[in-house]
Amino acid sequence: MMCLSARPQSRPRGPRAARGFTLIEVLVSLLILSVLAASAWKGLDAISTARQVAEDNLQQTLRLQAVMTQFETDLAQVLDTQVTQGFQFDGAALRMTRRSPSGVQVVVWSLREGRWQRWASAESTQVGGLQRAWQQSQQLLGRERGTLVALRGVAQWQVFCFRNGAMSNCQSSGDVVRGAAGADALSGLREQLPQAVRLQLVLGEGSGFQGMLSRDLMLAPQPQQD
Repeated sequence: MMCLSARPQSRPRGPRAARGFTLIEVLVSLLILSVLAASAWKGLDAISTARQVAEDNLQQTLRLQAVMTQFETDLAQVLDTQVTQGFQFDGAALRMTRRSPSGVQVVVWSLREGRWQRWASAESTQVGGLQRAWQQSQQLLGRERGTLVALRGVAQWQVFCFRNGAMSNCQSSGDVVRGAAGADALSGLREQLPQAVRLQLVLGEGSGFQGMLSRDLMLAPQPQQD
């Protein structure tokens, strides 16, 4: 009789014992995280840069609008006093006699080393004070009290005057009229006020803009002289 020996049965294996990450797995995970972090940082940096550029552009635009509003306000208040020039442009500076809340003052817009500047004299209610302010306006150095830098990065500027139905260079010597006694110590002549002006600014580096800005602006009607 044959005896069959029983083969020992193998025990079923239990769940695989838990083990930690290998060094390679940790390094791969760190590499993936670093790539994701770098991509996220670039995205945030791009958003931050775009936001800063947009804010700078907005501030520059608001600044330009404020400057043009001030220039237009000066023109709207130009006054022909019959004593001093009401409006005079010599290619470098634009001088205006304008109404002010407490009297009359002289305002000068000029271009110096890329800076478009505005100077305003003290307000005056007397002829002598106004004449002194006009004389001072012809001797400005750009550092006087009352001088403000309105706009930077202006390469060139020009002003044209609309008189007698035509636009022409404001420096034309043909647009003069005889003023009251004492209006001009040398000749008694003063320039005729224009009905409108055309301002042209060539904007460049430092202004936030490129190209030419052109604005046509009206002067306020003058009161009738008795």
